[in-house]
Amino acid sequence: MASAPAVVPDPQVERPARRTFTAEYKKRVLEEADRCTPGDGERGALLRREGLYSSHLTTWRAQRAAGTLAGLAPKKRGRKPAPAPERRKSDARLVAAKPSAPRASLVEAVASGASRGNGEAG
Repeated sequence: MASAPAVVPDPQVERPARRTFTAEYKKRVLEEADRCTPGDGERGALLRREGLYSSHLTTWRAQRAAGTLAGLAPKKRGRKPAPAPERRKSDARLVAAKPSAPRASLVEAVASGASRGNGEAG
């Protein structure tokens, strides 16, 4: 009896893109959800039709309660932009001003101990 070949997952499989919703869309859905009467299934039908979860409504209501329409806009994800050039210059000056003598003497001590072969600084 032949065994089935092992299936190895492809490491290059793309992940689905995260959905983003515009502020206008969120506002429209919230208004429609607020018009639904509790207990008759209208809100569930709305969520199914739009492909949303109830947690979307909860989060969007909290954003709306924060007071701004900008709170409903999707937030930019990922790495923050690089600091301004003035900031980089001041950081470079601080790094250059740090005393490096203790570090240099530690490196020399470790190197001299390693050259003797006993692994201890001396």
